[in-house]
Amino acid sequence: MLATTVLLLLSPGQAHAQADTATVRLDGRAVFQVGPSGDSDDADERARRIEQRLNGLLRNLDALAPPVARQTPAGWTVTVSGVPVVTVTPRDAEDNLTTPPRLAAQWAAAVGRALDRARERRLGWGGRFGAETRASAEAAFGRLAESATSIIPRALAALAVILLFLIIARGIRVALSFVFRRIIEDVTVESLIKQLSYYAILALGFFVALDALGFDPTTVAAGIGLTGVVLGFALRDVLSNFVSGLLLLMLRPFEIGDQIVIGELEGSVERIELRATRLRAYDGRVLLVPNAEVFTSRIINNTADPVRRGKVEVWIGYDVDLRHAVTTACDAARTADGVLEAPPPAVRVDELGQDDIVLEVTFWTDSRRADYKNTASAVRGAIVEAFKQAGIGLPEPDLRLLRPHSPKAWQQILGQEGGA
Repeated sequence: MLATTVLLLLSPGQAHAQADTATVRLDGRAVFQVGPSGDSDDADERARRIEQRLNGLLRNLDALAPPVARQTPAGWTVTVSGVPVVTVTPRDAEDNLTTPPRLAAQWAAAVGRALDRARERRLGWGGRFGAETRASAEAAFGRLAESATSIIPRALAALAVILLFLIIARGIRVALSFVFRRIIEDVTVESLIKQLSYYAILALGFFVALDALGFDPTTVAAGIGLTGVVLGFALRDVLSNFVSGLLLLMLRPFEIGDQIVIGELEGSVERIELRATRLRAYDGRVLLVPNAEVFTSRIINNTADPVRRGKVEVWIGYDVDLRHAVTTACDAARTADGVLEAPPPAVRVDELGQDDIVLEVTFWTDSRRADYKNTASAVRGAIVEAFKQAGIGLPEPDLRLLRPHSPKAWQQILGQEGGA
């Protein structure tokens, strides 16, 4: 169904059958050109019927008479041996900028020359079989050349139109970037408007290129509307990503530059395209996540708020003065680089273990990952230095594993002692 519909949309004969002309050929050589007749026949069908009449006349070479242009009730008609070959319509005369009688005379002369050549071929070397074989080959190449001369200029014109609109779209995108730098600082809104403008101009260029190819843009648009359901099923993933990209740009659950977590992926948002969201991982890798997956997943936006609470854990022994340790850890966290004064840091007893006490030190800092990590490291270092200066010892393991520097020497010594 989809292939049939696409062929109907993209067939030049179907798109402009009523507007084109067709060439009447005899033995592969052009005789004259006709347009569509007054009835339901288009130009190609009319030319085919005229060729059948001429080929039928060649079956009896002895009965051929010179073509005559005469007026009949149907109009000026070219007849051969009393057989009507073609009737000149008012549109034929209008297209050739002449009157029906003169055009009928011209077509009669052209038919006469074509029949004379065809008669000589059939009476010459190879007879009817050789003449028809050569005629079929010449007709095929003639139609190919005619199609090439008609299609290639249109194709070049369509290509020029597409390149022109592509240049215009890119130029407008650059101009919008320059304008937004001075007017709007929201890069997400900038990306939405730039992408919508870019693809809208490309879509307009597509329809103009179709018109340059000879298709009717209205007919193509109607055909695309009729095949929308089929295309929706065939391209549901692509359309889903496209719609999800538009919704992400409009609803803005995150902005360009935010650091987010999508499932197991984490990184900074570099670009929100209409197909995928581009993330830059913290190790430098580029992550492309389909928009449909982003839109339907749970998203953690670490930088939606400019500040973020962090925490570190500290272990102390049961023999340590707990109040003094809590005060020392809180003061140390407050003096660490990157820790905000408000809200102030806090220390809580998080867990009573079998051998030690776990303190949870919480603090507020910038929500950027680099700042968060650096601040957490600074807090840990400040607590360790403060505990050393205050004489607060950190818990040590009860069991230590000692590994000798040269195990073979120890084995020899232990072996000799065992023997003694």
